[in-house]
Amino acid sequence: MLIANRGEIAVRVIRACRDLGFRAVAVCSPVDRTAPHAVWADEVYLLPGDAPAESYLNIGVLIKIARAARVDAVHPGYGFLAENPAFARACEDAGRVFVGPPSGVLAICGDKARTREQVAAAGVPVLPGTGPLDDQHLSAASGRVGFPLLIKAAGGGGGKGIHLVRSATELRDVVRIARGEAKAAFGDDRIYLERWLPGARHIEVQVLADRTGRVVALGERDCSIQRRHQKLIEESPAPALDPGMRERILRSGVTAAEAIGYRGAGTVEFLVSEHEFYFLEINARLQVEHPVTELVTGVDLVAEQLRIARDGVMGIRETPVPRGHALECRISAEDPHDGFLPSLGRVAAVREPGGPGIRLDSGLLPGVEVTRHYDPLLAKVVTWGPTREVAIARMRRALEEMIVDGIATTIPFHLWALADPEFVAAQHTTAFIARWESRTQGRYEQEAIIAAAASAYLEAQEIALPQIIPPQRWLRAAREEGLRDG
Repeated sequence: MLIANRGEIAVRVIRACRDLGFRAVAVCSPVDRTAPHAVWADEVYLLPGDAPAESYLNIGVLIKIARAARVDAVHPGYGFLAENPAFARACEDAGRVFVGPPSGVLAICGDKARTREQVAAAGVPVLPGTGPLDDQHLSAASGRVGFPLLIKAAGGGGGKGIHLVRSATELRDVVRIARGEAKAAFGDDRIYLERWLPGARHIEVQVLADRTGRVVALGERDCSIQRRHQKLIEESPAPALDPGMRERILRSGVTAAEAIGYRGAGTVEFLVSEHEFYFLEINARLQVEHPVTELVTGVDLVAEQLRIARDGVMGIRETPVPRGHALECRISAEDPHDGFLPSLGRVAAVREPGGPGIRLDSGLLPGVEVTRHYDPLLAKVVTWGPTREVAIARMRRALEEMIVDGIATTIPFHLWALADPEFVAAQHTTAFIARWESRTQGRYEQEAIIAAAASAYLEAQEIALPQIIPPQRWLRAAREEGLRDG
């Protein structure tokens, strides 16, 4: 099995290969030579450069490695080429099994507007929206959809190319930006419009589908805590969802997968508002948050992917009943005290959490370098408990135990979120992140003023600045230790 990815997901797939007796072949860019996936694989091949286009997005090189390593199959992980129909087709043409949907299904799912049409025709509710638009028809189409609305990239997902537009006056300028982002991310500048649903919750259904046409829904996850359409905290089952609504959403997830002839593991995503729900998209790959479903159902989703790819049928005979509650926090190399800006550098030390109900999917080791080239996700802390309250308590304990030294991480945000009354009461929506941003508003300006004053004082005293801790870093450390700014 060639694993065409890096980081914690590559480690996760290596472990599944070991469980099933497959030889795990990894690829790594030069900067990833000492990363866990490169260290723990049975065999590793070096990619020609660090930039994504030279490494994990390089279809030609990956296919050459697949042939050289004489692998039977290729697992794309998530991100990079996982939803790229051209990569799936290249694997198929090279006689290698692509662990995921066939290239034709990926092409449908990658065209978000086309997916909307097929799913709506099958009876699944969708938000008012349009197909791909040229600039000439923007004004009339936006009038039919109504403001506020979202501009979305037709050729991709992952939060890229999505923009909120509140009025007609800003529409054309934002469309220009969205087209540019979509072109850069997906090579496709087509956009479409969709009604924005404020105060909604983001619920996704985990599905498995095999070659026999069987589709199974393995419960749902709440992914409402997001920043710029990127998920930060996920949990299963979705809290505060009545049984009737849950059943309707699960049934719609199966219907949507059947409507496009889906195969493999994937998710069908919905927005939920009061007593209504609407289809968003199908993510045609393994999800970052798949561990929470694994913990509540007992199903190894990566192993099921591999069984479907090898045998054509899934291994589970009956749909499992979810047990208990699971929670996932994504630990990223970003500074939540500084607008979630990326934190680049080398990981100096790591202390991993443990104990009852704790799972860590990690791409961390001391010496791992965090660069600008790749997604900042470092690890996922996942907890399980018989109740949501126990899962939250265990997550707090795990995050308090965890240390990643040398770079800033999102752990302080997660600890704050887990204690927030709105989250504890399961009343949070996709607008939750605004609570954190309002809490920290003005703090950056205060730190900048203090840092400038401190620097001026130290310079006047002829104290060499490189020999001291930068004032902004000291302030962040002090705040995390619970000290007063004064």
